[in-house]
Order: sequence, then C-alpha cells, then structure tokens
Amino acid sequence: MAPTNPSPRVLYITLGCAKNEVDTDRMRALLRSSGFDEADTPDNADVAIVNTCSFLASATEESVEATLDLAEGRAEGVRSCPIVMCGCVPSRYGDDLPGELPEVAAFVKAEDEDGIVDVVCGVLGLDVPAVDGGGTLRTVEGASAFVKISEGCDRFCTFCAIPYIRGRYYSRPADEIVREVRDLMEGGVREVVLIGQDTGIWGSDLGGDQTLAKLLVQVAESVRPYDGWVRVLYLQPEGMTDELIAAIRDTPEVLPYIDIPIQHCSERVLKAMNRSGDPRQLHELFARLRSEIPGMVLRTTGMAGFPGETDEEADELYDFIEAEEFDYTSVFAYSQEEGTAAAKMDGQVDEDVKLERTQRLIDLVEELGFSATAKHVGERVKVIIDGIEETESGAELIGHAWFQAPDCDGAVHIASGEAAVGDVVTVDLVDSFCYEMVGELVDDGEVA
Repeated sequence: MAPTNPSPRVLYITLGCAKNEVDTDRMRALLRSSGFDEADTPDNADVAIVNTCSFLASATEESVEATLDLAEGRAEGVRSCPIVMCGCVPSRYGDDLPGELPEVAAFVKAEDEDGIVDVVCGVLGLDVPAVDGGGTLRTVEGASAFVKISEGCDRFCTFCAIPYIRGRYYSRPADEIVREVRDLMEGGVREVVLIGQDTGIWGSDLGGDQTLAKLLVQVAESVRPYDGWVRVLYLQPEGMTDELIAAIRDTPEVLPYIDIPIQHCSERVLKAMNRSGDPRQLHELFARLRSEIPGMVLRTTGMAGFPGETDEEADELYDFIEAEEFDYTSVFAYSQEEGTAAAKMDGQVDEDVKLERTQRLIDLVEELGFSATAKHVGERVKVIIDGIEETESGAELIGHAWFQAPDCDGAVHIASGEAAVGDVVTVDLVDSFCYEMVGELVDDGEVA
C-alpha cells in the first residue's frame, strides 16, 4: 500500500563532498513529495539512506564503516530499519556489494538516485505513489545552497577514480539550472554555489556558444532581485578564459572568490598526473586574477607524494604555495586508488615520506591561511547567518562572509544580537582566530 499517516520516516546520512549533499537533498525532496517524513535518529527511522563517498580508499572505508555501525545499532535496537546504500560506493563496486554487505537491503548507483522512491517503497513493501514530478525539487534549509551544473568528468587524471565512478562529463542545461536557482531564491536561499567536477568547461558538450561565463550572467540575473550571491567552485586552470575572468569581474552578484585546484606545480609531475601547466603559467594566471579582479580570494588544492615525486619536486610545490600566499589551501597525501593509472606507476612514495611532506605543507598553508583571514579584521561586511549555537554566555550567531565558502572555510562568530538563520546582516569584523572571525552586528543587527 502507499504511504499513509503516520508517514514512514527516512534517516539520511551523507558522506563526502558537497555534490553528495546535493544528491541527498534531491532524494529527500523526492521522498518528501511522495509522503515520507524525515527521521532524526536511527531509533525513529523506518528506513535509512546512506549516501556514500568513494573518492579515496579511506572514504570508501568510512562509508562502509558508517553503514556497518548503523546495521549494528539496528540489530541491537527494537526497531527494524532497513538500509539503502546510495552514491559512489555502489557506483564503483556495485556488482560485488550484495555479497560483501548482506546488511544492506538495496544498493543505488549515483546515476539511479532519481528512482529512490521506487527503491524505498520496494524495501518497505509499499505501493509507489503517483506524484506530479514537475518543478524543481529541493529541500534546502538555510541561506546557502550548492547547485550542480554538471556531472561526471572527462579529465582522467591518473590519480582520480571519479570518471569511473560518475561517468563521462555532461552539462546540465542552462534553463534547468536557472530555474533551480530561481526556485531556491524564492524559497529563502541567498547564496548559490555552483559546483561540478570541472565547472570551467560547462556548456562545451551542449553545442552552440554556451559557456560558464554566460551561465554566470544568467544565474546572476536570477539572484539579483534577492540581493543574492553567486559563487563558483572547482575551476581547473585551463578553464579561466578571458570571457570568464571578465564575467566574474563585471558581474556584481558573482563573488571574487575562485577555487582552482592545481594539485601540483612541477611540469613533470603534472604531466604524470595527465594534467597540464608549469610554475610559470600558474604564477601568471594567479597574478592576472589578482590584478584584474579586485579583492580576489583564491582557494587551491595541493597533493603530496604522487608516484615519482622527488624531494626537489616536493620543495618546488612548497615554494610555489609559499610564494602565492593562497587564502585557503587543502592538502592531501596521494592515495593509491584501485583502478587508476597512477596506482600502477613505479616510484610509489614511502608512506612515511608522504605523510611528512603532507604535514609540512599543512603547516605552511595554515600559517598563510590564518594570516589571510586576519587581514579582514576591521572590515564591515555582509554575513549570511548559517546557525545559532547556545553557549554559556547566551546564543551565538554563526555565519559566513563573502570570502568564506560555506562548509569549506572558516566562519564568523557573533556573540550578541538577534537574527534568524537565513538572514543577511551587516557585521564589523573585530578579531580572528585561525580561520575563524569574530564579528559585531551593526545597528543592533541590521538585516541586509
């Protein structure tokens, strides 16, 4: 039979990146529109959905452990709560999983997640309800929302399993993206963060002259009536065209914040990664961005210990990051991922050496990042309120400014004042600690 009151309750557990958060949100919305409620703990759930990550071996292990922990807790409890595993782990290991994880009732690959209602109804023995699927289905709570503009990847970097997990690259149509952004804005969102595996080449597979720069202008037009922000992440160096730089510079709604994961700077290492570039080209790119886009904030990613990386090449990456003084840098130790070309390469770096090089980079980027954060002290900025935390001294507002990507960078902590989650308020930044900032509301919490 179809869900009736009391409605079946679904527990959602999401692991991995923001793209998985978007996928979970989509599944939540589909199930909600079909009459399902949301559970906040395993104890009151009728079914659990675990949306998994498999980008690294450690992420796969974490996903499996989370699933087994849930199964163990279910076995010890009173309620019977079947588990549905979704996302990257089923996409990468789907055929092998039923025998390996008998605790899981169903497996759903990333590309099949729009069929989640059928799967959950099948697991619970319910009829699939007839639902009007028109419109954008999102259940975002809060003032920031990630919006996927593409899926898959065609780069085939030798260290990365994403093309084998998520498939070949394809762009979402512009009208679909713009409609989703408009609906999110009407629902109270004030910042959209455009994401994908390779956002810079958006539109290249759609024909005509569609580009990310043109899409940014269209999205900006949709958020303009709401005084909204547009942020774009995961741009590869080659994607920074003249047109895109101009669009970011000349479109006020698009924040001057760019995430460009370089991974390395050594020309030889980049070639081995199946990537392009060299230190000179990368230095010139970042110099141009800072010169042409006022207030430019830059985030990047560096990888330590790629197969064959020498001490000299490790030093080269260290010196490059030190010279560029990025605002934010994520550092990863190379992981030998099954099925990737790099996993079979000679010259695998000793684990202790990898960890030493990684920690050395982390120490550097924290020093640079803390300093970059401190430079904003004294500024008056708009802050989006993301949450309210109860402390011994009272409620503390927690939000982020334009130079802080949600769920990526630090936050702004406001010890006193009144505002609701989703408000955009004016704040004086008075102090910093690590990547965090301390702010004071202006005019007793003026809402922007």
